[in-house]
Amino acid sequence: MLKGYISPYNATVVQKLLDGGAVLLGKTNLDEFAMGSGSTDGVFGPVRNPWSYSRQYKEKIVPRSDSEPENSNWVITGGSSGGSAAAVSAFTCFAALGSDTGGSTRNPAAHCGVVGLKPTYGLISRHGLIPLVNSMDVPGILTRCVDDAAVVLGSLAGHDPKDSTTVQDIFQPFALPSLTDVSKLSIGIPKEYHAPGLSSEILAVWSKAADLFKNAGAKVVEVSLPHTHYSIVCYHVLCTAEVASNMARFDGLEYGHRSDMNKSTESMYAATRREGFSDVVRGRILSGNYFLLKQNYEDYFVKAQKVRRLIANDFVKVFGSGVDILLTPTTLSDAVPYVEFIKEDNRTRSTQDDILTQAANMAGLPAVNVPTALSGRGLPIGLQFIGRSFQEKQLLTVAKWFEKQEMKYLLCIQILQISGYTHHQKDEFQTSSGERC
Repeated sequence: MLKGYISPYNATVVQKLLDGGAVLLGKTNLDEFAMGSGSTDGVFGPVRNPWSYSRQYKEKIVPRSDSEPENSNWVITGGSSGGSAAAVSAFTCFAALGSDTGGSTRNPAAHCGVVGLKPTYGLISRHGLIPLVNSMDVPGILTRCVDDAAVVLGSLAGHDPKDSTTVQDIFQPFALPSLTDVSKLSIGIPKEYHAPGLSSEILAVWSKAADLFKNAGAKVVEVSLPHTHYSIVCYHVLCTAEVASNMARFDGLEYGHRSDMNKSTESMYAATRREGFSDVVRGRILSGNYFLLKQNYEDYFVKAQKVRRLIANDFVKVFGSGVDILLTPTTLSDAVPYVEFIKEDNRTRSTQDDILTQAANMAGLPAVNVPTALSGRGLPIGLQFIGRSFQEKQLLTVAKWFEKQEMKYLLCIQILQISGYTHHQKDEFQTSSGERC
């Protein structure tokens, strides 16, 4: 639909980066109009995860048949902002921008082993971001470490007169402190995030992370977000309804693709949308229009808005009980091979892959993925931290502390391996800094 289109103005986030001295390298691939969770439905083709070509992954994969091409085992990046995550993961840039409507920054960040930050709704301007769901869209930040995410956030956040949804308060950029004492922190573990389909590997990593906080003196408590079970259905009703509204602007009259059909304005309009949109986009538009029909509006859209309020209130109650940060998985599993991913349709995959991330968007809360471990196949696993509204500093400070502990652990493992030990042995080994692992 937008092939060859050049915008006459910069998005606010792009202009702020340019004003700050950033060097912009180019655009990255994504699912068409950000509708997907694998970055497999873009007009430039699917995005390949750089970890597909890592030594540890290639050593562990087993070809499914002798006739199978050697390069057919590559894994997806997740989506929809998979190109941005792949670019950061492959060390081609310092940071990349994505969009996050239901997890589209955090999902690929988890699969590509990078940090993916979804800021509080209203903290960063959406001016110039092609809208998918106006009430949930947030520009996302992808970097290789938490400190870098804070640096980019400091350049982008703040009020924008061109976007009425940004907060009026002046944003003060911050440097993340080095947290040494977590004893005053309360970490919530939502029991509803132990969702069907959660892999045993990710469950083990999640439990180990909770133990890490507990052993360091933090208060770790199980909490309940009772309406989480309804969130994915609620999300997709609201998503498709707003998609139907937002995609109406692409009609061939003002900008973008225009069909050669010239029988009438109506026929040109219909032909343009048939030619310019993929099956996935057209399907979501049709679903959204169905939910917005007069006879369906109250039963679907209005009820979904009410459930959304209940979901947001769940978070308010949990944070009001004294919990500072929520710790959850980001994805149900590590990245799956492309040939496996495409066996199911886009909508089914999106329903599965957004289940742990979209609730934060509906509540407008900040959330960040932090790379945590490698799976048995040598692919990244990430965990998600969810914070209070506009408390990015606290969220990223805790994420930085966790990141540092993980780096220490990996360093210990490397030292043990070099010394002839394995991480299965119970021996304690003292590092040069005097810490034991």
